[in-house]
Amino acid sequence: MASKNGSMNAAQKNECWIGFDLGGTKMMALVYDCSFRPIVRKRRKTKGHEGSEAGLVRIVETIDEALAEANLDRSAVRGVGLGSAGPLDLDEGIILDAPNLGWKDVRIKSALEKEFSCPAVVLNDVDAGVYGEYRFGAGRSSRCLVGVFPGTGIGGGCVYDGKILRGRANSCMEIGHIQVMPDGPLCGCGLHGCLESVASRLAIAGAAAQAAYRGLAPHLLEIAGTDLDNIRSGALAEAISAGDTVIETIVRTAAGHIGTAVATVVHLLAPDCVVLGGGLVEAMPRLIVSEVTASAHKKLLPSFADTFVVVPAELGDDSTAMGAAAWVREVGSEPVVAKV
Repeated sequence: MASKNGSMNAAQKNECWIGFDLGGTKMMALVYDCSFRPIVRKRRKTKGHEGSEAGLVRIVETIDEALAEANLDRSAVRGVGLGSAGPLDLDEGIILDAPNLGWKDVRIKSALEKEFSCPAVVLNDVDAGVYGEYRFGAGRSSRCLVGVFPGTGIGGGCVYDGKILRGRANSCMEIGHIQVMPDGPLCGCGLHGCLESVASRLAIAGAAAQAAYRGLAPHLLEIAGTDLDNIRSGALAEAISAGDTVIETIVRTAAGHIGTAVATVVHLLAPDCVVLGGGLVEAMPRLIVSEVTASAHKKLLPSFADTFVVVPAELGDDSTAMGAAAWVREVGSEPVVAKV
């Protein structure tokens, strides 16, 4: 840490922590100094189709390139934290099955520890993002922080008394699969009426595409057409600003469903802060935060009404890497977690 006069000693200047965000299409390594100021970011395409062995090589190469750009070598690394989607064995640091990568049973923790001769942890990417917001972002000083990240799906995470809430060996807080609409649309998981099926960006884009096709959203039709790949968060926000009231209604309805799920979680965990993140929220923070808040309060016991706030995330794309790096510093090679 910093000395009494606020400066770092020479040894500390040569120490760093690595946060790594492993996604289906891109990977990103972030090098942080001992005060968790970002030094270097390095992004590369994941190329998961090339297989897990090639993927591990790309991960190590990306970290090495980031270190080189920071004028550091492997001896400076004090820990590596990696956030990844997909079913994980958290204790052993194994990616069990990542459909977006095509990888199975990848022992990523042991590989990183062997390469960099330091502790490594592997954790769910949303858990990492929520922990990042707890330590450095919108959830600072929270006793219980719940994170909800709507994207292609809807991820959730919780930090309780400084610990990531999780199961015995796997992550939990699958808020995207809380049922909010009995007998509702079929979800990608095979169940009906899950939050993801009615409130994810993919669900919103599908409804928006239909509206554009029917002539109800002329601005969206001009901006993005009816191709789901083009109906991104920014296009939705632009269409609303241009006057497509039906798109605003679609987004508000989806945010209302998120509020329903948030109310359920508030009754269970009594968080003092709920942070909303992801590209959809970044594009329309005021609209989505206000709608989630209003919807949640309509479905709460009165005693819970004023016990929490709903806020937008602050760290953006850095949240997963920053949270992963901070978590490995917190737990080292002996994870201490709140298990449910």
